Amino acid sequence: MSGAVPERRGPVLAQPLHRPSAGRIAACAGLFLLGAVVALAGALVQSGWFPGGLLLALAGAAGLFLGGARALGSRAGAVAPAGGWVVAVMLLTASRPEGDFLFGAGIGSYLYLLGGMAVAVICATLGPGRQPNGGAVRLGK
Repeated sequence: MSGAVPERRGPVLAQPLHRPSAGRIAACAGLFLLGAVVALAGALVQSGWFPGGLLLALAGAAGLFLGGARALGSRAGAVAPAGGWVVAVMLLTASRPEGDFLFGAGIGSYLYLLGGMAVAVICATLGPGRQPNGGAVRLGK
């Protein structure tokens, strides 16, 4: 035995995960913060121009989620900004002691909250998953 590492065979999910690089962690953190910024901007836009602003806010969120998934090449690229979006929206829904709030009790606010969460789930599902490397893992080859 010369200490060579044996080739891994078997199902992809049974193989150990690799440690993420520092660049990948930084990209996920940046996408998390960008998701929070998009949530704040969407909260302001959706109530300003009701039907168009709501669609613009949801389209911006969907673009960020799907773009993050494509940029990182994994579902983590969609989950990171979606997490930032959800955290920011939940913080923005809380009223302050003075009675101020950002979201009103209208249909637009509820559509933004529920629609944004649905868009996050859809984009995380559509994001590319882990794929095995090599040509021998495809059927028919």
